[in-house]
Amino acid sequence: MKVRSSYPAKIDNEATAQLPAIEFRGEVHIIDREEQVEEACRYLAKQRMIGFDTETRPSFKAGVSYRVSLLQLSSEERCYLFRLNRIPLGKELMRLLGNQQVLKIGADVAGDLRSLRQLRHFRDGGFVDLQTIIGEWGIEEKSLRKMSAIVLGKRVSKAQRLSNWESTQLTDKQQLYAATDAWVCVQIFKALEKSPKVKSNL
Repeated sequence: MKVRSSYPAKIDNEATAQLPAIEFRGEVHIIDREEQVEEACRYLAKQRMIGFDTETRPSFKAGVSYRVSLLQLSSEERCYLFRLNRIPLGKELMRLLGNQQVLKIGADVAGDLRSLRQLRHFRDGGFVDLQTIIGEWGIEEKSLRKMSAIVLGKRVSKAQRLSNWESTQLTDKQQLYAATDAWVCVQIFKALEKSPKVKSNL
């Protein structure tokens, strides 16, 4: 017996563009000094699940690439933006990234972890990749924008994706974009948790 999916398998770009935007409405904390890291990690380690994402300065020249600039970790109410072009990937952050008790929800987790490991090797734990599990609900789309459109009925803006993440100051729009990308992963995961998976019982 097959359970019918609550969601469509796909959505086109035009339909996605017509949806209302979704934005993070909580507190955004920029972490660009080492002395700020411990308190941020202490708060995040108390959460059951947090959203996870990274940003890297785009390169517009062949053969030129940059290391990851930003690590975003978000609870429901608070998102921390760790400016890894300013601070090291230190012990507190590595401990949090390896903490099995805190679920870290992202999209293309393997790619983000690979970028972070270019800075420093660490053992990861507690990660859930939406791209890996989304098919269990009959959804074929893999981009965060389209997963949000299908599951939440809301559009995630990608307007700041190619902005300079190593700027002296992150603009308000950059901060909102970065926070939303991490936070919305948790919203998608929580909605999926409440929906039946598509199963075949032979």
